[in-house]
Amino acid sequence: MKDKLLAQTRHEYSPRQRSIALAIEAVFFLVIFPFVLIALGAVLDRWLQWSPIQFEPIHLLLGGLFIVAGWLFAMWANYAQFTLGRGTPVPLMATQKLIVQPPYTYCRNPMALGAIVMYLGVAILFGSPGAAVLVCLGAIALLTYIKRVEEQEMLIRFGQEYLAYKQRTPFLIPRLPKSR
Repeated sequence: MKDKLLAQTRHEYSPRQRSIALAIEAVFFLVIFPFVLIALGAVLDRWLQWSPIQFEPIHLLLGGLFIVAGWLFAMWANYAQFTLGRGTPVPLMATQKLIVQPPYTYCRNPMALGAIVMYLGVAILFGSPGAAVLVCLGAIALLTYIKRVEEQEMLIRFGQEYLAYKQRTPFLIPRLPKSR
């Protein structure tokens, strides 16, 4: 299993192949997933008889701020994976090197953090408590997967370099660099 994983992750895809994968991923994560989140959130809200939480214009401003900030942070992480790591977030097109430059200096999972913040922003924008609950449950599942599966994969692929990075960089909650 370990040898198969290493062989798969060592294959470097062309920038064109990676761009196509990112375009497909973008449609899913930026269009389909938010639509499904709002639809399922509305179903959950009706089922539990939860009223929308909307404080004009605060929920619009806060939701929009979360969406933009989360999207920018996740896109920055995607860009770093594409350019510095020569890979993508798609596991089949894994990065070819460990990225230890920003935004990966602030936390080890900036893409996950960006996505969680962005989807919470969608829930806030639509005022859906059900969607917020779904985001939190999805975040728990995602972070558990990262902790149990992806971190083991990173250890196999990058060894001591990853262990040193893991020691100095927080898992999810960013730590700003110390001023000198």
